[in-house]
Amino acid sequence: MKYEQTKEVMNQLVADLSQFSVVIHQTHWYMRGPEFLTLHPLMDEFMDEINDQLDVISERLITLDGSPYSTLREFADNTKIEDEIGTWDRTIPERMEILISGYRYLADLYQKGIEVSGEEGDDCTQDIFIGFKTDIEKKIWMVSAKVDKAPNIAPAHERA
Repeated sequence: MKYEQTKEVMNQLVADLSQFSVVIHQTHWYMRGPEFLTLHPLMDEFMDEINDQLDVISERLITLDGSPYSTLREFADNTKIEDEIGTWDRTIPERMEILISGYRYLADLYQKGIEVSGEEGDDCTQDIFIGFKTDIEKKIWMVSAKVDKAPNIAPAHERA
C-alpha cells in the first residue's frame, strides 16, 4: 500500500481537528469577562480555520484511497486531545492556555506528517502539512501574545 504512514497521520488529524474544534467551541460558549465581545467572534474564526483544515485533510486522505474517520465515536476513540466538561470557573487566560496547548499539539502532529510524507515521497500532502503547520504556528504566536508570552515555536523535545 502506498503512503500508509502519511494516511495514518492524516486520520489522526481528522480525529484531532474534530476534537479541537469542539475545544474551541467550548471556549466560545463558556467565556465571560470584559473581552467577551472581542473574543467570542474570534473563536468563530478559529473554528472555521480548523474546520477548513479538517475538510482539506479528509479530502486528501480520500484522494489517497484512505477512509477518514467520520463518526463522533471514531473521533472520540482516536483523538489525543483531551476534553473536559464545560464550566464557568475558567478565566479567559486559562482558556487561552488550553488553546495554545491544543495548537502546539497540532503543530507537532503536522511536523510528523511533514516528515513521514517526505519519507514516503508524497510531495502534495507534504505541502498541505507545511502550509497548515505555518498557519497553526501563527495562531500559537497570536494566542500566546494574548496571554503576554512569547510563542516559543520549537519542536516539542526542545520546548522548555
